[in-house]
Amino acid sequence: MKIALAQILSSSSPTENLEIVAERAREAQAAGAELVIFPEAVMTAFDNNLNAVAEPLDGPWAERVREIAREVGIAVVVGMFTPGDGQRIRNTLLATGNGLEASYDKIHLFDAFGFRESDAVAPGETPTTFAYGGLTFGLATCYDVRFPALFSANARAGAQVQIVCASWGDGPGKARQWDLLTTARALDSTSYVLACGQADPASRGIVVSDATPLGIGRSAAIDPKGEVIERLDGAEGLLIVDVDAAQVEAARAAIPVLANARLG
Repeated sequence: MKIALAQILSSSSPTENLEIVAERAREAQAAGAELVIFPEAVMTAFDNNLNAVAEPLDGPWAERVREIAREVGIAVVVGMFTPGDGQRIRNTLLATGNGLEASYDKIHLFDAFGFRESDAVAPGETPTTFAYGGLTFGLATCYDVRFPALFSANARAGAQVQIVCASWGDGPGKARQWDLLTTARALDSTSYVLACGQADPASRGIVVSDATPLGIGRSAAIDPKGEVIERLDGAEGLLIVDVDAAQVEAARAAIPVLANARLG
């Protein structure tokens, strides 16, 4: 299957961001992709009022994503915010299009490096996998990538491809950590890892002065043996990758870490 990773830079406007989704979905479909993956927080960037924009999965923002998928003829994975508990929202991934409908609420919240996602976001509870185009996919969001058990659980549920949508915060060593963690999760689960991050605001001359995680780019496609197929830099762009289930089978036969595991 040909899959696209759309590395974008979300604005504060959910409507403008939907226009970006439509444009990149058309580009992905024109390149032959059957699925296009967008980052976390496409609905609006993290430095905005998340409660003001959060909508349920049957709300108008998600419905427009579904319309785009239908109009373009492609499946879409996109990050949004949905109502949570009390004053908190949930950090949600929506997967939709061509008969696909699934969602995932981020389980591991980013209470690290001076940022407290749990102040505004309620955690999800359940891993999510979905079948599409003869493959099984697992979903993960940003900080989830530091928790290998989620990726192993997805793989044991059948996932051959792990989708990681992120708005990765910048800082000392953070790019190296992103590169290392995404590669490690491919090795942990002997799966493809398709990691799509928000573009680096600096690529547009935007200065970020606090701990708000807006993105560093570096979206990547990594094969089941941990080899980087392709990686973007910090700027916006579209990465196209061919995913082959036979490569997953070969990796799991050669390096049967899932079968050999004694713990977890």
